[in-house]
Amino acid sequence: MRTPVRLTRAQARRVAVRAQLLDARRPDDLLAVVEHLTFLPVGPTAAVAPSVDLVPWSRLGEAHWPGAVDDAVADGMLFQLAGGVRSMEDLPLHLPVMAAFPPADDWRRAWWDDNAAFRADVLRLLEADGPLTSREIPDTSVRPWRSTGWTGDRNVTQVLELLALAGQVAIAGRRGRERLWDLAARVYPDVEPVPYAEAVAERAARRLRALGLARPRLPGLPGEPHRVALPGVPAEVEGADGAWVVDPEALERADEPLEPRTAVLSPFDGLVADRERLLQVFDWEYALEMYKPRASRRWGYFALPVLHGERFVAKVDAAADRRAGVLRVAAVHEDVPFDADLTAAVTGELEGLARWLRLDLDL
Repeated sequence: MRTPVRLTRAQARRVAVRAQLLDARRPDDLLAVVEHLTFLPVGPTAAVAPSVDLVPWSRLGEAHWPGAVDDAVADGMLFQLAGGVRSMEDLPLHLPVMAAFPPADDWRRAWWDDNAAFRADVLRLLEADGPLTSREIPDTSVRPWRSTGWTGDRNVTQVLELLALAGQVAIAGRRGRERLWDLAARVYPDVEPVPYAEAVAERAARRLRALGLARPRLPGLPGEPHRVALPGVPAEVEGADGAWVVDPEALERADEPLEPRTAVLSPFDGLVADRERLLQVFDWEYALEMYKPRASRRWGYFALPVLHGERFVAKVDAAADRRAGVLRVAAVHEDVPFDADLTAAVTGELEGLARWLRLDLDL
């Protein structure tokens, strides 16, 4: 067994920040950002802006415009699958996993099998009349979708999501805020799938490249195995428990000083998605509190993490009031004492966020 490399916290943080394209050397191309990060999260709320746009804005700045991701999906440069938007260049890596869906041990398999006629009805309708919104597709299910959450009895939405995971339907664009669904053959280009084992291995390697540093096994993303083993160099991190793996290319630059900048992030950003890593590596506590009662929130409904160089320095309780034309900042919860320079840096980023949203800043 290979002896783990030892990383200081500073080295580990540099690896993670650089891997997520959040140092001072901003990228300048949306498609390249999506391909490197492997996906953009499609979040369930847009209290400030949809995460699918807020995540690239944190990298690209004002070169990215709201709605650019939707435009790229409609133009066939990106595709949306389950909870993420991905590069169409990566489609060959997803096709073999789609072809194997649903696996025999998938908990949704019984519902899928029982509603075979429902699936066939949806495919026939899309072939004849697609693209369509989910509202335009009749529910002919014989077994309803059971859930204690918001998806209960949303049979059409669920069958479309599962058909997408199986590579039979795809999101062709949007009509207003509603997704348009069509046959995958009319949305996806005709490309050769990568063999299954090779595709799974390559996706795991790309995921580690996007994270820089991670646990050896991570929960699978939609369309992946339940647990994903990440390849990489075994590592130990100063002050952090347990085993880690680090991307070998990122490891080569771990001693190189980080050219810092300040970044306001989405609560669904890849740098903050792993809460354990935040605590262990960045010594920073964070939680998305939108699901908590108002009285139980410490930082706000949709608090935005603020990164300054290698450290998280604040959480910003903000909301876009589009009717009033302002980005309202209820509070800036400082995790380190702000001096004049840090105050100016954070304020500048919030001003940039407001300009990008075409709102005035109410700070």
